[in-house]
Amino acid sequence: MQTYRAVHLVARPQQEITADVFTLATANIPEPQEGEFLIKVTHLSLDPAMRGWMSADENSYIPPVKLGDVMRASGVGEVVASRHPDYPEGTRVMGLTGMQEYLISNGAGMNKVPQGLPTEAVLAVISLPGVTAYHGLFEVLHPESGQTLVITAAAGSVGSLVGQMAKNQGVRVVGVVGNEEKARWITEELGFDAALNYREQDFAKQLAIATPDGIDLFFENTGGVAQGPIFARMNAHGRIAVCGLIAEYNKEQPDPGPSWINIIKRRLSIQGFTMPDHFDRFAEYGQALGEMLVKGELKYRTHMISGIENAPDAIKLLFSGDNQGKLIVQL
Repeated sequence: MQTYRAVHLVARPQQEITADVFTLATANIPEPQEGEFLIKVTHLSLDPAMRGWMSADENSYIPPVKLGDVMRASGVGEVVASRHPDYPEGTRVMGLTGMQEYLISNGAGMNKVPQGLPTEAVLAVISLPGVTAYHGLFEVLHPESGQTLVITAAAGSVGSLVGQMAKNQGVRVVGVVGNEEKARWITEELGFDAALNYREQDFAKQLAIATPDGIDLFFENTGGVAQGPIFARMNAHGRIAVCGLIAEYNKEQPDPGPSWINIIKRRLSIQGFTMPDHFDRFAEYGQALGEMLVKGELKYRTHMISGIENAPDAIKLLFSGDNQGKLIVQL
């Protein structure tokens, strides 16, 4: 009988993600029953949210992965055997496949992949990064032409899309990144108005120069040292979308945030959000993003890793900032 490989979570990371929290197991490829189909996973998406899914926190927005289970992950695959009338062999699908080479599905949580779109574009734009960017920008921040938006992790899979969509709305966009190569990419290729390196000692001064009229909108992906100076420059009635705090996930004790005084003085609106709350809108958001992609309004880049056996180590790139684009594992 043919076998496949799957990455299982076997321990909770204490701070950094280490090799011993995962194990690579082999199992027999199952056969679909009536109303089911077999998916051969071709690509996996590696996302910062995976760090939270590994924790033991039962109070989070989604239950943690149980020890011993296949590690949760989004992916794209092809139906290779089917006993489901709506998913014939050859259908491309995307959804929460888990970090594994094959899986059985009855269609719940799976979406068909639009014809003609490369898999890399699907994972980089119209799946989790894209719908996250779309919801955070349009449903949380509600951008208006002439406003100033600051985005942390601006060269990341979410931040880069937020910036491009905001520019198309007439917004001034300032991106915060971790190195000069990323700064050049978001300004020269994506059209951001300015890029700042949060590692620079005079970051706060550079931020003031880049935002002479203050900051109306803040799309927060990282936390860390950039958060305080950005928060301090928020305009009255500014809006903040808190999407992620990747700089804090691996710390035993997260850094304290800015004082709440400015929330009152400047009447700020701050909203955290996660996309499992909005699964019912994924198809709607995906359609809108696909149309933007076809029109050439969105650019993306990917960082490809080959082989499921390399997926656990590749996750670490998300937290070191060494990935150059949407992190994808090709199986």
